[in-house]
Amino acid sequence: MDCKFTFEIGNLHTAALVSIDGSIESYCVPDFDSPSVFARILDKDKGGHFSIAPTVAFSTKQNYLPSSNILQTKFLNEKGVISVTGKYNIPVRSTRSNCKERFLSDFLPRQARGTIASNKPLLHWMIRRVEVIRGNMPILMQCAPAFNYARSSHTTTIEEDSSSFISQQQKAVFVSDALTLDLRYVTDSLLDNVHAPEVKFQFLDLSAKGHKGPAVSAEMTLHEGQVVTFVLRSPPTQEVEQEADPVAAGNQTMKSRPANDPYLTKFKLYPAAAHHFLKSTNKYWNDWIRNSHYSGSWKEAVHRSALALKLLIYEPTGAVVASPTFSLPEYIGGTRNWDYRASWIRDSSFTLYALVRLGFTHEANAYMEFIFERLRNKNPDGSIQIMYTIHGKKELEEIELTHLDGHKGSKPVRIGNGAADHLQLDIYGELMDCIYLGQKFGRPLAYDDWQVSDCYCYQLVDHVVANWRQPDLSIWEVRNKKRQFTVGLRIADKRSLPCPKRNEWLATRDEIYEEIMAKSWNKENQHFGQSYEDVDVLDSAVLIMPLVFFMQASDPRFTHTLKQILKTPERGGLTSNASTLTFHCFSCLLILNLVFRYDVHKSDDGVGGEEGTFGLCTLWCVEALTRAGKYDRSMLQKAVSMFEDFLLYLNHVGLCTEEISDAGEGHVTLISAAYNLSRTLGYA
Repeated sequence: MDCKFTFEIGNLHTAALVSIDGSIESYCVPDFDSPSVFARILDKDKGGHFSIAPTVAFSTKQNYLPSSNILQTKFLNEKGVISVTGKYNIPVRSTRSNCKERFLSDFLPRQARGTIASNKPLLHWMIRRVEVIRGNMPILMQCAPAFNYARSSHTTTIEEDSSSFISQQQKAVFVSDALTLDLRYVTDSLLDNVHAPEVKFQFLDLSAKGHKGPAVSAEMTLHEGQVVTFVLRSPPTQEVEQEADPVAAGNQTMKSRPANDPYLTKFKLYPAAAHHFLKSTNKYWNDWIRNSHYSGSWKEAVHRSALALKLLIYEPTGAVVASPTFSLPEYIGGTRNWDYRASWIRDSSFTLYALVRLGFTHEANAYMEFIFERLRNKNPDGSIQIMYTIHGKKELEEIELTHLDGHKGSKPVRIGNGAADHLQLDIYGELMDCIYLGQKFGRPLAYDDWQVSDCYCYQLVDHVVANWRQPDLSIWEVRNKKRQFTVGLRIADKRSLPCPKRNEWLATRDEIYEEIMAKSWNKENQHFGQSYEDVDVLDSAVLIMPLVFFMQASDPRFTHTLKQILKTPERGGLTSNASTLTFHCFSCLLILNLVFRYDVHKSDDGVGGEEGTFGLCTLWCVEALTRAGKYDRSMLQKAVSMFEDFLLYLNHVGLCTEEISDAGEGHVTLISAAYNLSRTLGYA
């Protein structure tokens, strides 16, 4: 399974990855950073999966519903081809009568604002809806959880489902020491002369592959018009207020059920119902993206990126997770396999910048609340961490899961992140940028939040003024030695609120500026270096200099650096050019116009192994070229060319991958690059 072809669904608490053949390959319950129950993407035998697929030869097509995060997979057999319109379940069929097609819709439900259901509790359900549009098709469903990163054993029972009105309908219950899941289903027929299908669960023994408890499976042949909807959930442990079910209301023998454990009926799941989950979830995403203010070029890619970023927000705290994945390799067979299910100050600030640019200020306000809580709990020396858990905790112990094989054998598999206590001084600048943008476009920053309250925002600047000369471990979180890396804090008047030490801050800003220009500049090769100690090593992080207003993109020092980065590695640069590489989930892919972070053969970062190009760095380069292009039109043409090339590396539903690019960072920089490029070209 190639993780380039995995797609994300989520509910702002957690997310799941769906493969191109309709299998849930990664899923952590109930939160982003909870232990996994499905992780076959990291171990094909014992990682755990939830698959639904035909048992005959088939091809697949996938798409998100328009302006939505509901994923739709279509399975077609080899006897025909069917074209499907963007509207749900309204296909444009071919004239051949022997075509067969099955729909599989995957989503985690959300309630649209302003609906009757919007004040009800969020149901932590995974809903998988199967419908045959034409012909008939045999399918196999397998639900094989592997609790606690495949470390915990579980028991499985198949019993009667009390939440169903149909007598003797089954459900499967999986019980581990810390988590219980149950798998239920609802059947229906959309045609008058076709009966609802029958589903029968059976135990499935996968112990030979390393599973620590029984799975369940169901084989069935579905005919045109028949629908089966599977619902996987963690049953509620506490009941909330009772719900008047529309079906139970007409049946005196039926008792009402808690709102977080309702009857499972087609009235809740199917389009015929006024408030069924699919309709409400789709409305939630449609309503959200409709608030976008973006009117520039590449609007489809920008909005798909915004929807992908929204999935990274942990709604209970406002934190922004860097990615819903853990331990996917940067390079197949390599060791750079990190857990990104935490909230980085830097990444979150970039994410909020992108969303604010599109007009989504609610997310900015929520993240500001998360940040202020962290500032009220600074470290004893006045510093903050580079990352926190999505719950705001500081401890992210890094553990290697030696029992898992890794994606395509890429070991080790890691959870937690040992870089949490790294010193990276640039985060203070990004955080102040974030606070500035948040108060400018969202809720204005109160005086008490700035200077009087427990968080003391201005004390962050004082901390950096006192400590900026310390070597750190850089934006890239190197794991060997601290150095004086070039990318650091810019304390500028534009980003400062009134403060008694204003003059001291500005003096420190000037001192930092002069020192970088003196000690990071390679006079011989005419470019900025990675650090004071390694001025001969190029680093694409310096591309953000004009983005954070450190210097003008037209400055000869910057343009010389930019032109050097645009050269191929063979010529001393960092930009790939028609080379064939195999890296993070891509095999034998022709790479053109994409940028590396730095040359791992010239810069020892203490990790080892190879790595591919970074979409983040490529899009930084696009922005740098855009800003330089205001003064040199040839650079603007290069920016357009590089951006258009980058869009070719998105997968077929418009998502970025890790290298070509981290789930969050790639979409953040895509939005920013498109916004500034469109504005410079005069399209926005």
